Amino acid sequence: MNKNKDRYFTIGQNERQNLSFSNIPKQISVISSIKDTYEEEFVANQLVEAQINPSLSPKMRHDLFDVLYKYKNSFAYDNEPLGAIKGNEVDITLNIDRPYPPVLRRPAYPDGPRAREALEEHIQDLIQLGVLRKVGYNEEFEVTTPIIMTWYNDK
Repeated sequence: MNKNKDRYFTIGQNERQNLSFSNIPKQISVISSIKDTYEEEFVANQLVEAQINPSLSPKMRHDLFDVLYKYKNSFAYDNEPLGAIKGNEVDITLNIDRPYPPVLRRPAYPDGPRAREALEEHIQDLIQLGVLRKVGYNEEFEVTTPIIMTWYNDK
């Protein structure tokens, strides 16, 4: 007979092996299992193209995925476009008083058809994401930005 306050039980005829009630694993809550399911879907769908450092231990990777899942609304991904922060709209007033950068003195020169096609595709992507918007022909707009095309892996 044990003289301590812990409760023990035995299985079958084995009276030498006393098992403690405190060693029984607690039931996993339904909410945490649902969270894990959603987190697994998030990792499988959203982090497919992510390049995670291979030297991270499994626990560190799990912790990283937990943080990314917890703060997933802070990042832009395929269902939430770039610039879709709600509730924190900001009005920005640009200073258009002189002196402002002088207008470029060089006339524009045309790019090749390959560059123009790539540029149009990229601009359409940015318009769909809400980063850029089209300026109407009757809007006065004095700011211009030159575009310098750089190619990386034929893109």
